[in-house]
Amino acid sequence: MIGGIDIVTLVAALMAASTPVLLAATGELVAEKAGVLNLGVEGMMILGAVAGFATAVTTGSPVLGFLGGALAGAVLASLFAVLTQILLSNQTATGLALTLFGLGLSALFGKGFEGVRPPPTPKLEFGPLSDLPVLGPILFHHDWMVYLSLALVLATWAFLKYARAGLILRAVGENDDAAHALGYRVIAVRFAALAFGGALAGLGGAYLSLVRVPQWTEGMTAGAGWIALAIVVFASWKPERVLIGAYLFGGITALQLQLQAAGYAIPVHLLSMAPYVITVLVLVILSATHRHGAPAAPAALGRSFHASS
Repeated sequence: MIGGIDIVTLVAALMAASTPVLLAATGELVAEKAGVLNLGVEGMMILGAVAGFATAVTTGSPVLGFLGGALAGAVLASLFAVLTQILLSNQTATGLALTLFGLGLSALFGKGFEGVRPPPTPKLEFGPLSDLPVLGPILFHHDWMVYLSLALVLATWAFLKYARAGLILRAVGENDDAAHALGYRVIAVRFAALAFGGALAGLGGAYLSLVRVPQWTEGMTAGAGWIALAIVVFASWKPERVLIGAYLFGGITALQLQLQAAGYAIPVHLLSMAPYVITVLVLVILSATHRHGAPAAPAALGRSFHASS
């Protein structure tokens, strides 16, 4: 206990608080590795939140709720893929429109679910490990989605580094013309990457409405999608750095909640904005510090950005 803050509880809470942003950032990293900038992460998250919540409440199954959220995010990302990869619309404008569309659609469909409680998502049981001092509550007292998010980061790192499909995806992101000349289906690869990214963003949104809150509230993502986008860029498109960035955001979020509970005389609006401001500032500083060794953005992503500017 330091200054009224329980450090063990804080560290345990940050893992759950980080999960929505970690899922969304991991998915966006894969999309950007394929050379596509999708600014619609916030829209996919909020649509996943309402779809997951509605599915879980209707069926009584949180597992189906998470699947529903992932499906909603993947569908919205697929719409983005059709518009940008087939109809060749502007990626930046389309992504922003996607966010507005997701926010509006979720507000419309979520009206009937306000004030409703979803079915609980149980925590995994690890037997004696859960009762260990310090390590028990930190590592072995979470729901399965927390562990799935960590597994997805590890799987994404291994996929991009060692899998043949991951190497193809990176080749498409670096030089789509050369990849096409080698016979790779650039549009199909980008479709798959965007759908995967959308599914993880929707999964992150569903985690917000089913576990973190848990209830449906209009606009409940509150900028988490934009934080996920920032984390990907400042993490230099590396999964392990995305994990650090997401846990930084989750840690500050958990800390500001504990500060409020401890009765610190800090204005609530300053505490609420702290996770966003501090996370971005720290990511900028870390990025600048390691800039000499950080890899550049995927080349095709850079071309897409300049073309849309």
